[in-house]
Amino acid sequence: MARRNTAFWLLGVAGLLAAAGPGMSAERRMISIAIHGGAGSMNAGQLGADGGAEYRAGLAEALDAGYAVLEAGGSSLDAVATAVRLLEDNPLFNAGRGAVLTHEGEAELDASIMDGRHLRAGAVAGIRHIRNPIDLARRVMEASPHVMLFGSGAEEFAIEQGFSLVPNSWFQTPLRREQLDRVLSGRAQPRNELQGLGTVGAVAIDRNGNLAAATSTGGMTGKRWGRVGDSPIIGAGTYANNASCAVSATGHGEYFIRSVVAYDICALVEYRGWSLERAVREVIHRKLEERGGDGGVIAIDRAGGVVMEFNSDGMFRAMRDSRGRRSIAILREPPDYDRD
Repeated sequence: MARRNTAFWLLGVAGLLAAAGPGMSAERRMISIAIHGGAGSMNAGQLGADGGAEYRAGLAEALDAGYAVLEAGGSSLDAVATAVRLLEDNPLFNAGRGAVLTHEGEAELDASIMDGRHLRAGAVAGIRHIRNPIDLARRVMEASPHVMLFGSGAEEFAIEQGFSLVPNSWFQTPLRREQLDRVLSGRAQPRNELQGLGTVGAVAIDRNGNLAAATSTGGMTGKRWGRVGDSPIIGAGTYANNASCAVSATGHGEYFIRSVVAYDICALVEYRGWSLERAVREVIHRKLEERGGDGGVIAIDRAGGVVMEFNSDGMFRAMRDSRGRRSIAILREPPDYDRD
C-alpha cells in the first residue's frame, strides 16, 4: 500500500510539473524580433546631416509594433507580418507603396512568409494591385494548397479571398519615377543610389519558441521580363525552422538564389551544430562574397539570439528582445543598445 501511495504521489507531482512547466518556461523564454530595410551601397553623406532620421523612425515604428505583438503573447507569424506590413506602407522602403519601378514604369511586387513550427510557407511574385503583398503571401500559406502564386493568378486568388485591389499608380511615387528616369538614361546604376535599396524583412521568435520569417520587395529598378528575385523564394530570401533559425535576406537577389542563402545558414546551424553567428558569417562573408554577391541577412536562432550581418556598405536594420536590448543601425556602426 505504501509503495502504491508513493507511486500515486510521484505521478501527481509529475502531472503538476507537466502542467506548470510549459507556462513557466514560456514566461521565461526569450522573445526577439529583428527587421531590415535593405542593404547595399551607402555612406554617411547620403544619409544627410540627421544620419537618416526618417529611415530610423520608420524602422523604429515597425520594430516596436512587431515587438508589441510578441510582448502581448502573440505569435511570431503575427509579429513579422505586422512589422513588414508597416514597412510596406512606408514609401522610404522598396516594398509596397514606394517600391522601385520596372523598365515599363510599373510596380511589380514580391513577398514571402514562413512558419518555422510546421515549415509552412506562402509566397507571391509579380503582383501589381495588392496593397500589402505580405498579407497575400500569408493567405497563400494558410488558405491554399500551394506555396507560391504569380501575377494575375495570385491576384485572382486574392479577389476570391476578399482582398481589395488598388491601382498600380498607388504604389508609384515621384521619387521612384525620377529614379527610373535616371537609370534608363544611364545617369545612375540601379543599386548605386540609397533610394534604390529597401527590400524589407522581419524574423521573430515568440514565447512558445516558434520562429517565423517574412520578406517583401519591389525588386530592382528597371527590371524586365517579369524578373523575380530571392525575396519570394523559400530557402533563398526567406526561411524559418524551429530546429535551427529564421532568416530574411536582402541584397543582389540572383546571388542569393544561387547560394540558397537563407536555408544554407539554417542548415549549418542544424546539421553542423554551428552557432548562428558562425553560420551567418560563413555564408555572407565567404560563400556569397566568393561568388560576387553583396547584401546581408537578419537571423534569429531558437534561443532568441539575433544576428544582423552584411558584406555591403550598410544595411537598414533593427532588433529588440526581452532582455531589454533595442538597437537601430544603418552603416557599419557597433551596436548601441537602448535599454527599455
